[in-house]
Amino acid sequence: MCSNEKDNNTHPSCDSNDMQFEDNIKTQDVENIDENANQKNQEIEEYNNKINALNEQLKEKTTQAEQFFSMLQRTAAEFDNYKKRTNKEKESLYSEAVADVVAAFLPVADNLDRALKACQSENLDFNALKEGVEMVIRQFNEILNKLGVVEIKAVGEKFDPNMHNAVMHIEDDTVGENTIVEEFQKGYMFRDKVIRYSMVKVAN
Repeated sequence: MCSNEKDNNTHPSCDSNDMQFEDNIKTQDVENIDENANQKNQEIEEYNNKINALNEQLKEKTTQAEQFFSMLQRTAAEFDNYKKRTNKEKESLYSEAVADVVAAFLPVADNLDRALKACQSENLDFNALKEGVEMVIRQFNEILNKLGVVEIKAVGEKFDPNMHNAVMHIEDDTVGENTIVEEFQKGYMFRDKVIRYSMVKVAN
């Protein structure tokens, strides 16, 4: 506005300046608005680009996850089949092992049947019966040896709690300390595993 006005009438030059000033302000406002709009558009475009990039990454990771899940399902199915197949093989091996062991001992059972029939004979020969029983025992031990089963040594040996089961103790000066002097029941081992401990009497 112009100064030193004496009345309410506006000076023509003042009106012109005011209008030009207002136009300049409007032009600047429009330019600012356009600039802000361009800036916002750029920001929106950047956000859209980021969103698109994230969507692509998400699709890629989703595809990988589906592939991994499919692999996991196949692996689980294969492992389940492996367990079933292994169990069947174990059962088959166990059955075959039992059959082989039984077949090995059948001749012993046959000889025991013959010995029993001999005992029922009127013309019983005790010496022949004794020889027959001894033969069966030898046959029994031979089969055990073939199977890898060995008898645990006892009488005259030092007591070993890993192989012997002491059920009686005595004092005897004629033998050494912790010496087995009598065996009540034979013990057997298969390789490094005790099948049955020897039941023994230990001196001193």
